[in-house]
Amino acid sequence: MPQLPPDLWSRPRIAAALATCDMAAVIEGVRTARGWSQGDLARAVDYSQSWVSRVVNGQQALTVAQVHDLARRLDVPLHLLRFDGTAPPTPEEIPADRGGERGTITNGSPQNVVHTVVNETTAPALRSITGGQRRMDSTSPTLDLLPSAVTHVQLAERMLVKARGTGHHSAVSAAASEASGFAAWLHADQGDMGSARMHYRTAVIRARQAGMRLLDVYMLGSLAAFEIDTAEDPELGLGLVQEAEHVLGPSAHPTARAWLACVGALAHAGIGDRSAAAHAIGRAEKEISRSGNINPPWPWVFAFDHAKISGYRALVGVRLRSPHDARTAFAEAARPVAQGAKQSAVLKVELASAHAEAGDVDEAFRLAVEALETGVRFGSARVVDRVRSFRRRYRGPGAVCVRELDDRLAALVTGTPVAG
Repeated sequence: MPQLPPDLWSRPRIAAALATCDMAAVIEGVRTARGWSQGDLARAVDYSQSWVSRVVNGQQALTVAQVHDLARRLDVPLHLLRFDGTAPPTPEEIPADRGGERGTITNGSPQNVVHTVVNETTAPALRSITGGQRRMDSTSPTLDLLPSAVTHVQLAERMLVKARGTGHHSAVSAAASEASGFAAWLHADQGDMGSARMHYRTAVIRARQAGMRLLDVYMLGSLAAFEIDTAEDPELGLGLVQEAEHVLGPSAHPTARAWLACVGALAHAGIGDRSAAAHAIGRAEKEISRSGNINPPWPWVFAFDHAKISGYRALVGVRLRSPHDARTAFAEAARPVAQGAKQSAVLKVELASAHAEAGDVDEAFRLAVEALETGVRFGSARVVDRVRSFRRRYRGPGAVCVRELDDRLAALVTGTPVAG
C-alpha cells in the first residue's frame, strides 16, 4: 500500500476538512494521495463502490461509528477529527494585545509599544506557572483556576509566535503543550467536552511541534483516557491508545509503556473485552518489573509501580462488573490521600460501585456521600455527575444511607439545605 505523504494532514484543505469532520474531503484526499481509483478505495475500506461514491460526493450521511471505522481503515489520526466542528486556534488566530505587542501601523511606520523577547528563561517560566496551577488544583475549586489557566494558554501561544525562528521554539512548544493539557483537564472537570477536546488536541499538536516523542505520547494517552473515562467512548479511546503506542515504539521507557498499557486496559474493559483488558494489565506488570523502570522520563513525575497498576486493575474490575476483584485491587492500590482531592473523589465513586455490586450498600453510599461533598466543595461537575450516575445505576433495596444520598442530590437541585 502506498505511503501517505508526511505533510498530508497539515495541508490547508485537509486540515480544514479534519477541523470540521468533512469526511468526504478527507477520504478524497487520502484516495488522491495514495493514487487510488474509487474502486481501490472501496476495497480498502470494505464498503461497496456505490456507497463510497455517495460518501465522497457528500450524498451519504455517516454515523459516528462509521467515521471511526473509516478513519481506522484509512490511517486517519483520530485525534485530528473534530466532531463538534471546532478546531484549536493557530498562533496567527490569537489576537495581539491592545498594547501593540505585535506592533501597529501609524502613518506607515511600525510602533512597537511593547516588545517581548523570548529567551532561555521563557519556557521554564511558562512551565513553572503551569506547575503552580497544577499544585493548586488539589486544593482549589476548578472555576477559580479555569480563567487563569485559559489565559495562560493564550500567553503560551503568544510566546510561541515570538519563538518562531529561534532556538527556543521547541522548548516553548512543549510548555504550550503542558498549558493546554492542564486547561483540557479543567474543562473536563467542568463537563465541557468540546473545550476539553480542543485543548487536548492543541496539546498533542504542540508536543509534536516540540519534537518530543514522549510528550506527544503523554498527551495522546491523556486524550485517550478522557475519551474512555469522561466521554465514555472506549472505542475512540482505544484507537488513540493504539496511535500513541505506534508513536512510542517498542523500546521506550517502561513507565511510559506500562501507563499506556493500563489506559488501553480501561478501553478494553469499557468495550467489555475481558481477555484483552487482562492482557494489557499483564503487559503493564511486565514493564514495571524491568530493571530500567526507575527515574521516570518527563512528563511522568513518578515511576509506574505495582500500586498504580492495582488502581487500574480495580477500575477495570468495576467496568467489567467484577466487584470482588475490584475491591481486592483497590485495597492493594495506593491510598486515596496520595491523590488530589477531586481525583480521590472520583476513585471513591468507583470504589462505591464495587461495594454496591458486592452487596455492601452502607459502605457504597458512605463513599458516594463523601465524594459528593468533595465535588460540591470543589465545584467539580465531573465528580457530582459520577455520583449521580452511581445512584441511577443502583437497583438495590432502599435504606437510610440511600435516602441520605437522595436528599443531598435533591438539595443540589432545589438549593435547600439538608436537614441534620
